Amino acid sequence: MKNIQLIGLLLVVLGSFLPLVHVPIIGNWNYWKLDHYLAITCWIFSAGVLFGIINNSVNMAKIFAILLILLFGFTLFAVKMQSLEYFSFMPFKSWQEKLAGIVKLRWGWIVEFLGAFIIILAKNNNK
Repeated sequence: MKNIQLIGLLLVVLGSFLPLVHVPIIGNWNYWKLDHYLAITCWIFSAGVLFGIINNSVNMAKIFAILLILLFGFTLFAVKMQSLEYFSFMPFKSWQEKLAGIVKLRWGWIVEFLGAFIIILAKNNNK
């Protein structure tokens, strides 16, 4: 089980460096370019997962993995709201939504969520 959870943790940490959002003209952004505080929070939660794995505390690892999933969901929501806010100078709401739609999510989110779900769904063989 430790090995599977370590693979999940590796996916989460690796996913934070992969492209998560594509902004036209500017390019792809990873967690660090999105927001420094969110990236640091992601790595702190990942350290909590590692601490839980090393100390054979399955519940601690799962709690931090759930916190990671909540963080990822919050980040997705924040990206959407920030892109809508960025184009708030447009006179019509339909134009705002159209321009905010050009900010696309990238494949790095799949790796992030997959890693967190692997940590949660790993079986406990110590029973």
